[in-house]
Amino acid sequence: MKAPILSLATCLTLLFLTDCARTTTEVERPTSAARNAARETSVAQAADSAARPAAGVNATASTAPTPPLPVEPAARKSNADYRADIRTADLALKAKPRDFDALLARAKAKSHLKDYREAVTDYNAALRLKPTNAEAYYNRGLNRLKLKEYSAAIVDFGKAVKYNPQDKEAYFGRGAAKMQMFNFKSAIPDFAKAISIDPNYADAYEYRGISYASINKPVEAKADLEKATQLNPEAEKSLRRYAGK
Repeated sequence: MKAPILSLATCLTLLFLTDCARTTTEVERPTSAARNAARETSVAQAADSAARPAAGVNATASTAPTPPLPVEPAARKSNADYRADIRTADLALKAKPRDFDALLARAKAKSHLKDYREAVTDYNAALRLKPTNAEAYYNRGLNRLKLKEYSAAIVDFGKAVKYNPQDKEAYFGRGAAKMQMFNFKSAIPDFAKAISIDPNYADAYEYRGISYASINKPVEAKADLEKATQLNPEAEKSLRRYAGK
């Protein structure tokens, strides 16, 4: 079973993938309260860092929205701790090269240290051992997002929901990756699925609303953004920008 992970909704901004709008990590997925506490910067701040189209106006490459994506949670460990985790995993793997848990632990530590490419390598090895492990696919998808490998991330999130159909954040991640590729129409069903799993998923309402605005459906956009704002007041900036309120 997947360990709790911080909501995808507190993660990297998709436009730059270097600034965290909200945090999600491979290590933990906490409750909504913990998720909010771990937020590094608000989605509104992410919006301020990139141009967004006016309500009802189709987005272009220069005005793509910047949905949140997975990143590390508020630091509960230091970089030294993560390096120690890597050393521990190295020792375990020296004794038992096909140790899935050690590969997973090392991959997570590398991701926290922003060594995303090496983390992906470990996830590849882990998935060769357990090719139906939803957590490893989800986590590899997060790292591929950070590497701007959006198509590969979409595939990984798809595998994650195949093996864990109730993973709302994997649906959210896939939708957010599609948004980064300006495939707003295709992103909408993913956000809708996340909402069907969690009717109070504020971030999914917010980014579905942004997607609707980006394909010139202002009525639907306004409804979603108003709902997102009811659930999370920080979504009000998106409401003002995309629904003219």
